[in-house]
Amino acid sequence: MRIEIICIGDELLIGQTVNTNASWLGKTFSSIGAQVVKCSNIADDKIEITGALRNVAEGVHAVIITGGLGPTKDDITKHTLCEYFNTELEIHQPTLEKIQAFFAARNRPMLETNNQQAELPKNCIILPNNYGTASGMWFENNGIIFISLPGVPYEMKGIIKEEVLPRFQERFQLNSIYYQTALTQGLGESFLAEKIKDWEEALKVQKLSLAYLPSPGIVKLRITSFKGQRDSLLIDRYLAELNLIIPEYLFGFGDETLPSILGKLLKEKSKTVGTIESCTSGLLASQLTSIPGSSAYFLGSIIAYSNELKVKLVGVHETTLEKNGAVSEQTAMEMAEVGRKKLGVDYCISTTGVAGPDGGSMEKPVGSVWIGISSENGTFAKYYRFGDNRERNILMTVLSAQNLLRITLK
Repeated sequence: MRIEIICIGDELLIGQTVNTNASWLGKTFSSIGAQVVKCSNIADDKIEITGALRNVAEGVHAVIITGGLGPTKDDITKHTLCEYFNTELEIHQPTLEKIQAFFAARNRPMLETNNQQAELPKNCIILPNNYGTASGMWFENNGIIFISLPGVPYEMKGIIKEEVLPRFQERFQLNSIYYQTALTQGLGESFLAEKIKDWEEALKVQKLSLAYLPSPGIVKLRITSFKGQRDSLLIDRYLAELNLIIPEYLFGFGDETLPSILGKLLKEKSKTVGTIESCTSGLLASQLTSIPGSSAYFLGSIIAYSNELKVKLVGVHETTLEKNGAVSEQTAMEMAEVGRKKLGVDYCISTTGVAGPDGGSMEKPVGSVWIGISSENGTFAKYYRFGDNRERNILMTVLSAQNLLRITLK
């Protein structure tokens, strides 16, 4: 089954709103074996909407339209659809009653614009909205299904799950695909591909598909079977093999995150952690505490951006800074070791580096970072060289620090 997605909204085009609907729809339709072949954002404009409807991709079975169905007068999608499909609006009594009940339950008055949301095209199938007041609409024209849905994410998702997916699966007899995702940190896509090339070749022999999904600091590896759950054990076996090949880089699976993985490990071992941060300015602590219940293992942090506060707050020796500089192995180790004692934690992570874009030198160029870790078993520091983008350097430092602690805890 081939699907096209059309997202209506001026706010999407000017960058005011991120189009999370398209991402969710792509993932959802892929999970039932359907293929999204085209996705576009268009203005809330009659000419643009009509043009998009006339120029759907070749071979498409269904077009999903989101947005433009609110109660305001400037939402013209419904009127444009009526004109395109040669029909007219009429009051849909079940929808009107549902809207009235919606406002009554919230003790809110109904406006005329709310009543107008019960005006729906005569020749479409009405898709009930159990989460809001704008109903979905299902049209069919020249063998193609056109579905118009509200742009509010939780309303759109509700209609898709409750109304659209069951109809698609019944009509097109779709076979759900099965996939698992491995999460890696610390290797770029090309280096990772080189390390696992033999493993990847073995996947191809088994007719399994592998996709590299890179983002700053993390590369996801998604293994997909178009045979559905029948290949679940086979995929699990290959993931176990992958863990043996790159244990220092593979940190989790599916929707796991480095903070959640670290939280589990620290809880299992009954250990605590804290951070002494310079170049990351508290972002490492923020990520570690993003997990509910993190107070069980995260005790605190010191942000010491200047050398003066590294000495006064943390306890780094002035001679260490004078001799080696703030961005050095010795300083990172001392920050972690002294910080562990000061915070009273089992593990302490330190970060110090040149985030950029200024401040670099021949010896310590922009992107140079030292990450230190101290525990009762000893203290060490590791050097990293990232790029010249400040935000990316800080994010890469935070991710690398977490993965380094994960390896240490293992």
